[in-house]
Amino acid sequence: MLIHLMKQNPMYKSLLAAAFAMATLAVQAQPARTVVPFDSHWKFLKGDAKDAEQAGFDDAQWRTLDVPHDWSIEGPYDRNNPSGRGGGYLPTGIGWYRKTFTLEEADAKKPAFIEFDGVMANSEVFINGFSVGKRPSGYISFQYELTGHLNYGKGKTNVLAVKVDNSIQPSSRWYTGSGIYRHVRLVTTGTTHVLYNGSYITSSDITDAKATVHIQTTLVNTGMAKQQSVIVQTNIIAPDGKTVATVETPQKITGSNAIVEQQAAVASPALWSLETPQLYKAITKVMVDKKVVDEVTSSFGIRNAVFEAATGFWLNGKNLKIKGVCLHNDCGAVGSAVPRTVWERRFRLLKELGVNAIRTSHAEETPEFLELCDQMGLLVMDETFDTWEARKSSADKGYNLNFNNWWERDTRDQVMRDRNHPSIVIYSVGNEIHDNLNDSSGFRKYKMQQDLVHATDPTRPVTMALFRPALSHVYENGLADMMDVVGQNYRENELIAAHEANPKRKVIGTENTHVLSQWLALRDKPYMSGQFLWTGFDYLGEADWPKIADGQGLYDKTGTPKNVAFQRQSWWTDKPMVYIMRREGNAGTGDWINDWTPTDIDTYDEARIQVFSNCDEVELFLNDKSQGNKPRTEDNASPRTWSFPFEKGTLKAIARNNGRIVAEQVLKTAGKPAKIVLSVDRASIRNNWDDVAYATVTITDEEGNPCLTADNKISFSTTGAGVVTAVDNGDLSSTEPYMAKERWAYKGKCIALVKANANSGKITITATADGLKEGTATLEVK
Repeated sequence: MLIHLMKQNPMYKSLLAAAFAMATLAVQAQPARTVVPFDSHWKFLKGDAKDAEQAGFDDAQWRTLDVPHDWSIEGPYDRNNPSGRGGGYLPTGIGWYRKTFTLEEADAKKPAFIEFDGVMANSEVFINGFSVGKRPSGYISFQYELTGHLNYGKGKTNVLAVKVDNSIQPSSRWYTGSGIYRHVRLVTTGTTHVLYNGSYITSSDITDAKATVHIQTTLVNTGMAKQQSVIVQTNIIAPDGKTVATVETPQKITGSNAIVEQQAAVASPALWSLETPQLYKAITKVMVDKKVVDEVTSSFGIRNAVFEAATGFWLNGKNLKIKGVCLHNDCGAVGSAVPRTVWERRFRLLKELGVNAIRTSHAEETPEFLELCDQMGLLVMDETFDTWEARKSSADKGYNLNFNNWWERDTRDQVMRDRNHPSIVIYSVGNEIHDNLNDSSGFRKYKMQQDLVHATDPTRPVTMALFRPALSHVYENGLADMMDVVGQNYRENELIAAHEANPKRKVIGTENTHVLSQWLALRDKPYMSGQFLWTGFDYLGEADWPKIADGQGLYDKTGTPKNVAFQRQSWWTDKPMVYIMRREGNAGTGDWINDWTPTDIDTYDEARIQVFSNCDEVELFLNDKSQGNKPRTEDNASPRTWSFPFEKGTLKAIARNNGRIVAEQVLKTAGKPAKIVLSVDRASIRNNWDDVAYATVTITDEEGNPCLTADNKISFSTTGAGVVTAVDNGDLSSTEPYMAKERWAYKGKCIALVKANANSGKITITATADGLKEGTATLEVK
């Protein structure tokens, strides 16, 4: 009756047309591909549980948490933990994660996938009791299809369960963490869609006027039709957000997969470089009968990176030295579940020293790690494995157990995931490999990996980090000459000799110490492409008790720079700098420290001084009296030195270029510890797992001079829209818990990590200690 009345109404046709238009808009508004973050509200059990994969299992008593989550970093430290020196004496074992969720009936016909950026380690994933896959490697990203095992509609639930088995120890030579320690996503697509990591973008013929962008898209057809006709449309979006090219390609998929090749001309390309890391986007749409059934967005950069035998590394026609550091996957108090802003802070600190490259030692890093390298202008050596088949110690129970069965899949997945990142300029397929490299087996294992990388990404060279090559004879037996670029750890003179014996060899230092001679080997040899220092930051594990961390970083694990950081800054940057060090102890055998307050101040008489600077002249003043003006050293790298009687007061270094003061540093004799100075590394923070602020305590005297020997116990508290989630200091032997609100100061410093727990407001952080004036700092939540 209502419909009949509407038909009699002259407005009926227009109302009906409007209704159809709204319905059409509603259909079009539904995305062809949905990506749902799957990090929140997991149930977790540290331990094993029978039938925990079953949907009906009772997990009500399990802990509720969000991932990424690293249960090992929660402790406690114990010298007897099976992880041992490699794992930093932290707990491992078996753990279970379960997540319950519902799906709309409208999605029932769409393929569905779960994507993990990394699960440490030996994971098995179940959906509603059905096992969808296992993965031994804890570093690799992977995807499983859930289609056919899901329940849809109102009142119907699904349970995703993940078993993590990190009990096989020792599994690594460094700390790995345990658990779902990287991000998770639920993805739905059309039946015809782009393969997981199936968008591959390269560029060629790059000039100031134009560049050719090549887009290779691998399609998957899971529908019933034996043949599917599609149109693939790709839009190239420039860094300024404008569409600069569009290309459409018709394609018939006669089987389950098809590869679509496209290319587009980009005028006046904005090149990706260290100084201007410009990024483009490729938005690829898959259309069937003019309807978009899938859409993916890929970030990429246009740049030209090459290694030359005689002159080293070139980026966009500019010859430059790769000044790199090695990094493991942990970041101190957060363990291996690292928020994006923690990596961002670390990269920013490294760039201040002149670092322009990262080696992912010795495994795959997170997607956001590489995204930040793209965005911040850092080169990357992307490394696959620390071991092949051979163990590095008799106790090893690591990747060597899985190499034969998994190297091919893991390598392909890593390269397919990473190959669009402009920051990556070289791959490494091994670190200090102990397999026999002096026979056909060693040749074969290297060659098969290099060939696979080339087949998956033909645009980048492959190396490996050789160790003691004189023992394996790789420079004589021909293996080194199979490598696109010869990489060697330490022993720079051997690498120099290897190149000079065969000038066709391209060479790079894959792992190096902080000593002067190794820098000079890079600086003074044009053919040396670069080096990667061991390491950028102190890292957990690889330590002999009572130490729980390795201390070879430029920065400690809180981000406090060491003396070697400023030495490196004097070599690797052009920005004028000056840094003073004083030798503790009258015998001249104590530590070099950056202060003017000897621990034995009443008996300390002779001050021995070193100054790092990249300036023409440095003049030193003690209580306003000049102690002499010194030019650059003969090698233009060694520190400038002074020796004179100690006096309390003020020591000042003034650096000049062309007679003009361009940098200075002042040290003052400190009094007794009196107050806490609390600073934060940012003004605002978001309510997001990946956002964290560092609150740093510096203990000073009444005048604000740092007291480097202060070791007070600091308590942290917050009011407002945030909480302290972890604490830390730079002590390599500290076994205090990280998930706490107090920490002993070490060399006058400690930190608290703060997160927001509301979407807006203000966080006030307070640090207190007995006998000291408290310190406060604030953050805005936006």
